[in-house]
Order: sequence, then C-alpha cells, then structure tokens
Amino acid sequence: MFPIGDQNEPGRGPAYVTLLLIAINLAVFFLIQSPEADNPAQPFTYGYSAIPAEITHGIDLVRPEVITVDGQRMVVPEAPGPDPIYLTLITSLFMHAGLIHLFGNMLFLWIFGDNVEHRLGHLRYLLFYLAAGVVATLAQVAATPDSVIPTLGASGAISGVLGAYLVLFPHNRVTIVVLRFIPYRVPAIVAIGMWAVFQLLSSVASPAGEVAGGVAYLAHIGGFVFGVVVGLLVRSTGIGGNRPRYAWR
Repeated sequence: MFPIGDQNEPGRGPAYVTLLLIAINLAVFFLIQSPEADNPAQPFTYGYSAIPAEITHGIDLVRPEVITVDGQRMVVPEAPGPDPIYLTLITSLFMHAGLIHLFGNMLFLWIFGDNVEHRLGHLRYLLFYLAAGVVATLAQVAATPDSVIPTLGASGAISGVLGAYLVLFPHNRVTIVVLRFIPYRVPAIVAIGMWAVFQLLSSVASPAGEVAGGVAYLAHIGGFVFGVVVGLLVRSTGIGGNRPRYAWR
C-alpha cells in the first residue's frame, strides 16, 4: 500500500509548519548529511542520531562499537554528539539514512500532515509533532536499552501524525496505490489501519524489539499510539472546531 493523496480542507491556507518540517528535513539531508556520503565514518549522522545506550546511560559514545548480528561481528561507527546527549531525541528526527527513507517519510508527512495541522493549529501541531517523535524514539530505547545501533528519521513523528489523523478524520478518503499500480480511494481508517497492522506484525516478527531490516517498528508503534491518544483528546475537547467539508487535491 502506498498513499498518493487524500481529501484536503479547502480554504484553510497553507500548512506552514508541515512545509517547514519538510524543508528542514530536505535541507539537513542534502546540505549536511549528503556531503559526508563518501566518508565511511559519517561523523554527523552517527553523532546526532539517537542511540539507545547513550540515552539510557547518559553518555556520548565516540569510539566504534563491535556488535554481533546473525552470528557475524560488525563495527558500528560512533562520533561525538550534542551536549547534553539527550538532544539527539530531537536532532535524530530530522535525519535520514537515504533518499528512499527521506522521500517516503516526506510523502506521508505531505499527505497527512496538513489536515492535522489545520485541526490542531500551527503551534500545537509543532509541539505535537516533536513530542510524538520523542515518544517514538523512547519506545525503541525502552525495548533495546543497551543497543548501540543509531536510530534516525522522521518516521516516529509521522506515525504520531497518522495516529491523530486516524482519530480525527477516519472517514476521509485516501488514495492509495496497491498491486499493478492501480489507485483506489479508501477511508482513512482502512488505509492507516492497514499500515498500523503491518507495523504491529513486523514488530512481533523482530526479536526482542530489535531493529528489523533497518526499520525501528517499535518506534512507529510508539508514535502511532501517542498520536491516537492525542487525537482522542483533541476530539473530546473540540479543538479546531467542527469538521469542515473537503476537496480532493
């Protein structure tokens, strides 16, 4: 399943925070991370990613760490990070491991972020986005507290956006592409529900919450649950007013 569009709120103006978040992610990747692609140590990426062992022990790992994966010994480069090291809970949200990782996340944020931003308001949405990302990272840290494998990306925060979207706009039509690249319009509860089930099954299949195939599924689940809870609170308090009409984009 791959989303390509959704129902959009007409007359609400640009989603400034969502656009800003996308711009920051693109700038960090192309202006800071990309130039170090030929450097095997990649000091910025390894220094400013969130590393569970650094968060749980309050230390900054600066030397390579040796780990065993599927019976094979591997070296994980490490580099100096921010002071305090807990700032990586924020900095890691704006970094990505590659173009597919980056553009996949930005597509999801572009499609689902604007409606949530309009419902919450710009400032509340920004705080919610950052909080969802931090909660998502802490969920992965809690599952693998001694791991020295860096985690990075906006996926956890965007998972929070998806959780809030599911609660606030369950009947919105989302255009998805499935087998044979045929587009279908389905309710958000179906599109996002399929995504959530996949995250859950993938998490169960990964041993002890470890990163599976380079994806921190527990971070996705943690961010998603946080978004659902916030969405329920927003809906119960009536923040953002009644649901307006929508137009396709």
